[in-house]
Amino acid sequence: MEIQAKTVLITGAARGLGAAMALGLAGRGANLALVDLDEQALKQTRQRCERLGVKAASYVANVAQEADVIGLYDAVLNDFGAVDVSVANAGILRDGLLVKGKDGQIASKLSLEDWQAVIDVNLTGVFLCGREAAQRMVQRQRPGCIVNISSISRHGNFGQSNYSAAKAGVAALTVVWAKELARHGIRVNAIAPGFIRTEILDSMKPEALDKMAAGIPAGRLGQPDEIAHALQFILENDYLTGRVMEIDGGLRL
Repeated sequence: MEIQAKTVLITGAARGLGAAMALGLAGRGANLALVDLDEQALKQTRQRCERLGVKAASYVANVAQEADVIGLYDAVLNDFGAVDVSVANAGILRDGLLVKGKDGQIASKLSLEDWQAVIDVNLTGVFLCGREAAQRMVQRQRPGCIVNISSISRHGNFGQSNYSAAKAGVAALTVVWAKELARHGIRVNAIAPGFIRTEILDSMKPEALDKMAAGIPAGRLGQPDEIAHALQFILENDYLTGRVMEIDGGLRL
């Protein structure tokens, strides 16, 4: 796929990986439909993309809400005339042990609320975005690409029952959709980042970050731009589909 002049929708685009991917593609001439719940931060990402000379628009939507997602894709199609690429990046964390106890006494357990919140955004949101993107690509008989953001945590990470389950589900959806949608000229892939230096990690203590980096074979945390480069490779390689690209510095959980 030639990236220039294509319309790319990215959820969770206000900051972090979403913003990095948006800016990377803007630098390659793509037009951007940027989605997030943080309207102010999203506006800043949009303005940075526009300064690179491309068309960009921002949309406030909750990817866990079906009506929001349907309305989002309708709006982008109306504003840009197409959705060539859909990147499902939006996600949240609600970490916690399944049960926490000592000496037979239970101090806490992972709440159904925290379980459901993560599943709703990180898995159901990916499903809704993928479905609506695929529908519009098929209806317009226009080839396209769907990219889902999974995580190294899909292999199972301590204290992340909800997040790990959601990201494993995202990887499975990617394989299923690649098989189902190939007949329509739609490729589906995923990126599974390891520990990437975003705002979430920057809020941690330096000594905790150093300990985290020490366990990575590459010897450091990843950078958001490296995930953006992976996205560009996926879009440009028309023979790549049904794969989860692990960008993790060699780390295995």
